Amino acid sequence: MTEYTVTTSNNSNKVTAVAADENATIEISKGIVTIENGSQATWDVGENVLTVKVTNGSASRTYTVTVTKE
Repeated sequence: MTEYTVTTSNNSNKVTAVAADENATIEISKGIVTIENGSQATWDVGENVLTVKVTNGSASRTYTVTVTKE
């Protein structure tokens, strides 16, 4: 599964992604804005799409997290 959804009423939340393999790297972005792993992300009203790309050597997988702010 590579697509997830969540709902929040907060203006911002801490975004943390943890890779199963400690050698993997993680890139998180909201549109064209890069979000440092473990830092705050600010939500607009409605749907906010985060892209989480996990890379380990030559393999990579991209996850989509849709955060809906009520």
